[in-house]
Amino acid sequence: MRPSSLSRHPLATIVIAQLFGTSLWFSVNGVGLSLTAELGLTDTDLGRLTLAVQAGFILGALGLAVSGLTDRFRASHVFAAASLAGALVNAGFVLAAPSPVPALALRFLTGVCLAGIYPLGMKLVIGWTPRHTGAALAWLVGMLTLGTALPHLLRGATLGLPWQWPLLGASGLALLGGALVLLLGDGPHLPPPGGRARLREGLAALRDARFRAVAGGYFGHCWELYAMWTLTPFLVGRELARLSASPALVPWLAFGVIALGAAGCVLGGRLSRRHGSLPVARGALAASGLICLGYPVLAEATPWLPLALLAVWGLTVIADSPQFSALAAANAPQDHVGSTLAVMNAIGFGLTLPGIWLTTTLWASLGPWAVWWLLPGPALGLWVLRGASVVLPVDPEDDGRN
Repeated sequence: MRPSSLSRHPLATIVIAQLFGTSLWFSVNGVGLSLTAELGLTDTDLGRLTLAVQAGFILGALGLAVSGLTDRFRASHVFAAASLAGALVNAGFVLAAPSPVPALALRFLTGVCLAGIYPLGMKLVIGWTPRHTGAALAWLVGMLTLGTALPHLLRGATLGLPWQWPLLGASGLALLGGALVLLLGDGPHLPPPGGRARLREGLAALRDARFRAVAGGYFGHCWELYAMWTLTPFLVGRELARLSASPALVPWLAFGVIALGAAGCVLGGRLSRRHGSLPVARGALAASGLICLGYPVLAEATPWLPLALLAVWGLTVIADSPQFSALAAANAPQDHVGSTLAVMNAIGFGLTLPGIWLTTTLWASLGPWAVWWLLPGPALGLWVLRGASVVLPVDPEDDGRN
């Protein structure tokens, strides 16, 4: 029997489960400094481990779209199974970390498991709320952002303890998140399991000019986002070194910078109800692009200025994501929304790979100037969105203002 306390607050339950489940995403990055000191990993090695997670997520999302598993089984069951598998695989990294090939393989499998957590969280929101709105997705993506930042907080809270502890802590949180969703179950607005895979229809949506404009903006956003999150500990560490501050502050400040994105998502969701999702998405993408442009130029100023820019960047770099998702849902073929979003997510996350690879590879030689390799993302995204005429998502509580 479903616990009444969970069913009374389904959105809160889902976003908390999303927070816990997505803590697996950057669990290794959170202990990156310890892995560098104890196992001799380089910045490039850490970049490869992040790339492995992204690649696993992409193939996992495509696999779910092709197989139709998310339509054949209950979303809550898939989410819970993915959380359990992800927790076990993430814990296995503790043993595999000294061996490059098994370590990469386990991070890849972690990404595959995350494909059953993040997109399924979106489907669960649809099932429990009457509309797929920017405001609701803002909370969901906000929890993804906090989940991404959470490993840095776990490491900051366990400094002086073995690096394995925060990784195992992330696995424990993922188990708890899966259990919450399993107890909650699917919402009343989801069709019963039994659908078929529709990857072809998902790809076909890109022929529509309105959807293509939204997808293009989202793709530019993806190029920048995960590479920026990967670089955050490096950028924070550089400024703390210039301040002669303790390296122990790196995970705390890295957590703060990334976690600010959750506030950006919620603020963007509120603004979207007054001004619309498209202006909010454009504004956030333009703001993060301007910071990306100016950061290297100002990197030699007093360290407090780059740190302040990082905080604003963390706030804006993810604020457009839920708005792009809401716009995509509103402009996708309504009988193929699930497959269309799955394809868009897979392509978008595919574009995170070159950004992460370029910036982590060039960091040692270019330092902050490596950030400029992220500029094509927001620049091209804004270019594609210029003059776009799209259907705006409707929130039943906004009195038609969105």
